[in-house]
Amino acid sequence: MITVLTGAGLSTAAGIPDFRGPEGVWTRHPDKERLLDIDVFVGDAAARAEGWRDWRDHPAWSARPSPAHRALARLVEAGECRTVLTQNIDGLHQAAGTPDDAVVEMHGSLATTSCLGCAWSCPTRDVVARLDAEPDPRCDGCGGILKPDVVYFGEALSGDLLRRADAAARGSDVFVAIGTTLQVYPVAALAGTAVRAGAELVVVNASPTAYDREATRVVRDPIEDAVPALVDEWLR
Repeated sequence: MITVLTGAGLSTAAGIPDFRGPEGVWTRHPDKERLLDIDVFVGDAAARAEGWRDWRDHPAWSARPSPAHRALARLVEAGECRTVLTQNIDGLHQAAGTPDDAVVEMHGSLATTSCLGCAWSCPTRDVVARLDAEPDPRCDGCGGILKPDVVYFGEALSGDLLRRADAAARGSDVFVAIGTTLQVYPVAALAGTAVRAGAELVVVNASPTAYDREATRVVRDPIEDAVPALVDEWLR
């Protein structure tokens, strides 16, 4: 069984820039990184408003799945992959046809927003639609701060999702890391977990990763070409 882990590099071909790459958001605008700090978000209304403007303008709203996203959906449909772990928040795996229950969004999702006070939830599209009138949007029920369901710096990842990801890594015959440098923990550790459990590790990334030495196969070709080719190979 194949388990897939995807990072920001998978979605760059769909028009969503990564954070730390040569053309990454934080590379070009280092000041933007603070907007994803939970303490800054909670404590600074001006930073919240700026962050919300960035979410409103995020390219995820207009992005379409790349050939790599669609190829991974074929792999799941064929029954060769039960779990797609992703560090991405853009929902492109689901848009490509991978079922919701096969995708584990380790760092959350931009699709929904929750109140930090009462946990009321709504579609993020509904929140960004009112930003002109309410740049620092608040919960209609309790007046609490609204935040996209994206994991910010300083927030813990879901324990349930981590346990599910760990089980998928341990149960895989092949663990494929795509478009991630495998440097952001605890998610990056899943590659090592899979290897220690006996899985082959395949790394698909343009630049070196922290786990290249443990990989049985490293592919540097462009992801939008490499992933469909790998899926074709696995489905023969």
